Order: sequence, then C-alpha cells, then structure tokens
Amino acid sequence: MKVVFFEEVEGTAQVGEVKEVKNGFARNFLLPRGLAGAPTHNNLARAERLAKADTIRQAKLDGDAAPLAAAIDGQEFVFRARVGEQGRLFGSVTARDIAERLSERAGATIEHRQVQLAQALRQLGTEEVRVRLTRNVFAHVNVVVEPDEESLEPTIDEVVDELDAEDAAEAAVTQESEAEAVEA
Repeated sequence: MKVVFFEEVEGTAQVGEVKEVKNGFARNFLLPRGLAGAPTHNNLARAERLAKADTIRQAKLDGDAAPLAAAIDGQEFVFRARVGEQGRLFGSVTARDIAERLSERAGATIEHRQVQLAQALRQLGTEEVRVRLTRNVFAHVNVVVEPDEESLEPTIDEVVDELDAEDAAEAAVTQESEAEAVEA
C-alpha cells in the first residue's frame, strides 16, 4: 500500500515521503496513529507543509547540537571495572554508563538511546562509540575499559608462578657460575 508520511517513522520514512509499505503495517500501525495517510491531493499538500516545517525545525536542532558535537568528538572516557582472570569484566559498560559520563563532561543531557552501542562492553580495551545527537549530527568518542585496583592485585597463582620463575633464573645463573669455575 502506498502512503504519505505525516511524521517521521524511525527506520521507515521522513515527513513528506511517499512510500510503499506492507498493508498490515499501514492498516494496523501507521493509519490508526495518524503517522501516514493515503496519497490524496490534500494529504500530499499537508505532508509538504509538514516537511517544510520539519526541515526548519531540524536545521535549528542541528545548529544547536553542532557545538556540543565539536566539544565531545574524539574525547576519551576511561571506565574502571572488576575483571576476571581471562580479562572479561564481571559486569559491563553500557550505553547508559557512557551517556552519564558524556552528560557530566558536556554539561548537557545525553540520553542512553543516543549512544549507539551494539552491545555492552564486556572486555578490556578501547572502543570507538558513535553518539547520535540529532538525525544529522554525530560525534565519536573513545571508551577505554581498564581493570580496577582490585583486579590489578596479583592472584596467589601469579605470585607463585613469578617466584618459580625467579628461582629458575637464579638456578640458571648458579649453574653458569659453577660451570665457569670448573673450566677455570
């Protein structure tokens, strides 16, 4: 079914676009909510007026978001988390965590939906994350996940392995010095 959109439908269409959509999607979702209508002469004129107003509104939003994007673009955010022996986090760093830090540093409210993170970060390392401030304005930030202080403490096995390695090194030095003494 062909419809003209009166409002933006994320992932489907912008205001004023005429698109072919599935019949059930149009009848059960778009038409009852007033998001779209049949492409009649009156609806096309209405959609055109709405599209012009939306373009002006979007330009203002983009203009307001551009300085914020410039301020946060390329910044690095360090998160410290508890880490297991294999380097995996016990918890995770989520879009909500990143949005809170961005809001603190930027001095503006950034919602977790604006942080485009495919899945929560569960590994140590650096990840570039895209932040969608408006439909047309994006910023990229680097999120660094590091182990916390407790995770940095060596485990008993690590300490034993390190002592064994030191003992083996000392034994090798002792054998070399004994071999040199015998040769002399």
